[in-house]
Amino acid sequence: MEKRAPRLQFTKEEQTDPVLKESVRRVQKAAAKADRAQTKIPKKKVLCKQRAFDKPAGKTKVRLYFEEADKKKPSKLTHAVRDAPGNAVLMRFHREIRQSEDENVGVEAAHKSEETAETGGRLVRSAHRSHKLKPYRESAKAEKRLDHANLGYLQKKAARDNPQPSGNPFAHWRQKRAVKKQYAAAKRAGQFTGSAGKAAKNTAKAGKTAARESRRAAAFVGRHRNSFLIVAGVFLVLVLLLNVLSSSSVLLEGALSGVTASTYPSTDDAMLGAETAYSQKETDLQNEIDHYQEQHPGYDEYHYTLDKIGHDPYVLVSILTAWHGGEWTLDEVRDMLSTLFSKEYQLTQTVETETRYRTETDTVTDPDGTTHTETRQVPYTYTVCDVKLHNEDLSHLPVSIMNEDQLGVYSMYMSTLGNRPDLFPTSAYPSASTVKKPTEYDIPPEEMTDARFAAIMTEAQKYIGYPYVWGGSSPKTSFDCSGYVSWVINHSGWSVGRLSAQDLCDICTSVSPADAKPGDLVFFEHTYDTDGVSHVGIYVGNGMMLAAGDPIGYSSLNTSYWQSHFYMFGRLQNP
Repeated sequence: MEKRAPRLQFTKEEQTDPVLKESVRRVQKAAAKADRAQTKIPKKKVLCKQRAFDKPAGKTKVRLYFEEADKKKPSKLTHAVRDAPGNAVLMRFHREIRQSEDENVGVEAAHKSEETAETGGRLVRSAHRSHKLKPYRESAKAEKRLDHANLGYLQKKAARDNPQPSGNPFAHWRQKRAVKKQYAAAKRAGQFTGSAGKAAKNTAKAGKTAARESRRAAAFVGRHRNSFLIVAGVFLVLVLLLNVLSSSSVLLEGALSGVTASTYPSTDDAMLGAETAYSQKETDLQNEIDHYQEQHPGYDEYHYTLDKIGHDPYVLVSILTAWHGGEWTLDEVRDMLSTLFSKEYQLTQTVETETRYRTETDTVTDPDGTTHTETRQVPYTYTVCDVKLHNEDLSHLPVSIMNEDQLGVYSMYMSTLGNRPDLFPTSAYPSASTVKKPTEYDIPPEEMTDARFAAIMTEAQKYIGYPYVWGGSSPKTSFDCSGYVSWVINHSGWSVGRLSAQDLCDICTSVSPADAKPGDLVFFEHTYDTDGVSHVGIYVGNGMMLAAGDPIGYSSLNTSYWQSHFYMFGRLQNP
């Protein structure tokens, strides 16, 4: 049988801890189900011996008794091995019959009936064995669910005791993986399941042996004192060197595992193939628009309102990798490419009709032979075809199709571009992202004396360098502009929930640029195709703001871009 999942024991503090309470409940519930499933496994009587020394008689006596034990799980090969010779003979027999019965329909019918009966017998035996295995299967499932619940609790406890790693997606993933590996190792070693007594005995025995050997060693060292002083000095130098190397290896391992986790795992052929396939769809779309009138004839006039066609290839590959949870092939993502394309691009047409009039002239001859012309207005239907192409922007799609964990992985890949800046060089892929470092800015110390502003910046500066993720609203998923500002103020004394840029503007009091001070919010409009406020940042003084750009970082408000889109400064009411 497989090794049982450990039965964790919880303190009263852990059972009432708001962070752990739900995980503890799940573990206890899963453990109860696993124990019930274990009791349903068939038992058998096993004859056991117990030896005891009878001092008065001076003899060793043996007591026999029966003890219940789990029956051994039936082998998967039991019936197959038992029936294999017979089955082989029967199959050969039926083949020989078929070779000689082509002209005898009666023999054929009898043979079919016989073969069906034999097959039925095998199915009955198989069903009987399946029924006997049911309690073992149910117990294995219950133990697996208990393992899952145990891991959930241990990971939650690790996140509570060490909250710092949850500040970014990779650290959160690495912490969960470390807990999983420790749990598996402890389970294999039996550290959760009653091996403490044996370990204590082994420790005591090892202690006695060590004490005896240490006395011998002390006497030997006393006789060779000078030599051992030299050896000890060399040993200390080696220990120091090894300690430095060990620390370096841990750091190197962490760095390498970080690089590995944030690197695209798929082959270049797969990733470049996916980009080519998606670009071909865009080429076909552009071709349809270029020849729209030829492919959709019959209208008097065509009007076009078209968004630009194009996408960021790194966004495409990051979406595919996060969605598939790792490596993928081109064939595996073809359907996903079609789905993404249909969500990004919507080509529609609207036909409007109107009644127009044209002037027609007729030549008329009077009865007296005089000829003159007459004009009249003739109505006709005029059709106008309005063609519209909407590009949703590929980077806007992850938040609508992914869960929080997938979105976190997507943001990790976008922060590093999969550690493949060479994959899509901007010379060949003009829309490809490049890794950008946030702009450095030192806030004057006197500004930080304001407790309100200091609280905001303490939280806001934690996420400098995080990538811009449309719809993102937490450190795990990264942020967009309004998600970032909402998170910061909600963790700096306010409680406003997740608000859009316009909603944040609505809860602020307008402040003139001359009266703006650090900690105020600054709003912009028409930074993309939307009505109202479209972007928000945190003003830090001296014409600088901290906002979710690409990536989160400082920006100067004095550039022509921000000046052309500036809307207003806003001040939050005291929390």
